[in-house]
Amino acid sequence: MTLLNILEFPDPRLRTQAQPVTQFDAALKQLSEDMLETMYAAPGIGLAASQVDRHIQMLVLDVSEEKNAPMTIVNPRIIERAGSQTCQEGCLSVPGIFADVDRADRIRVAAQDVTGQAIEIEAEGLLAVCIQHEMDHLIGKLFVDYLSPLKRDMVRKKLEKQRRHAESAVA
Repeated sequence: MTLLNILEFPDPRLRTQAQPVTQFDAALKQLSEDMLETMYAAPGIGLAASQVDRHIQMLVLDVSEEKNAPMTIVNPRIIERAGSQTCQEGCLSVPGIFADVDRADRIRVAAQDVTGQAIEIEAEGLLAVCIQHEMDHLIGKLFVDYLSPLKRDMVRKKLEKQRRHAESAVA
């Protein structure tokens, strides 16, 4: 398995629209495994293919405490939403930043697994938030887009400062 490079905001590639997966093969399965390894190593609970510069409609996640319930979801579509919740979200593409985001509390998703088999997922709470967050990545949307322009600009400046510090520490 391979650790993949995670794109960071404001990288314009994070705004790319992901294309539907049409070929379910060994390469897709390998990408799924690499994404899971990358997500666990980060550490995170979800990762969209768009975040690793693969612009296909696939995401991986694991919201279990033990990190032993990995899921790969391909070509997801939300077919039902209910309720609402506000959850503090973070993102591997926006490291160190957290903000409250309003999402549906319960969702039903039609999708495929990594072999192309049709699946349907009913999710609530953290799992529902995670799926919605990762699905946003597939349409080029980040959780910071839910923030006011002023807060989004503050996030951009904070991340630039963190990068400059990291680069000067290496030099």
